[in-house]
Amino acid sequence: MTDNIGVFGKKSSKSVKSAKSPNGSRRSGAERVVNTPLPTVYGKFQAIGYLDHDRGDEQVALVYGEIGAENVLTRLHSECLTGDAFGSRHCECGDQLASALRAVVAEGSGIVVYLRGHEGRGIGLLAKLRAMALQAEGLDTVEANLALGLPVDARDYGVAAEILHDLGVRSVRLMSNNPRKREALTRHGIQVAEQVPLLIEPCESNITYLRTKRERMDHILPHLDAVAHGS
Repeated sequence: MTDNIGVFGKKSSKSVKSAKSPNGSRRSGAERVVNTPLPTVYGKFQAIGYLDHDRGDEQVALVYGEIGAENVLTRLHSECLTGDAFGSRHCECGDQLASALRAVVAEGSGIVVYLRGHEGRGIGLLAKLRAMALQAEGLDTVEANLALGLPVDARDYGVAAEILHDLGVRSVRLMSNNPRKREALTRHGIQVAEQVPLLIEPCESNITYLRTKRERMDHILPHLDAVAHGS
């Protein structure tokens, strides 16, 4: 359980040049900046771009079809350069992103919010690579972060909730194995009508990582039961 792994810390704030509103006050929250068609190999989405004035990150929501306000099939996908762009087998992130995009197209409508600033569960790319190096030496993903003096999970989902509010969404069917995402959305005023599993077949390179997520971070991964220990 999570109480045996130390504090799930908060990402340190970045120094960001604050944008000002027309009346001179500092802007906060997520501001919609652009909405453009984005044809992909999965289907034609609308890419709606946001600027997070609080953290300085640029965010994007990929919207497919005509979404309503209730029970919208939704994925909050944390940025993962190594998995999403490079096809790393160390994690299942790239496969989860592809599966989520296919799922919303098959559904006929839905949203994938791609969350920048979440690399390495919020510790950043270089820190994530350092943690991966420690994992190659035998530490698990939790131990590696703590050994570097970093939080186990520094992600914040407040901006994701703001984006969903902006899109007129009140409740979602959330594609996730992580109960913390459900809790965060609920805390920020988005109801989660259903948590939809997004299970990816494990491989030799990520089975230890996935078991750690289940055993030490409370991720719901029942399909790992079928994989023999030592695999």
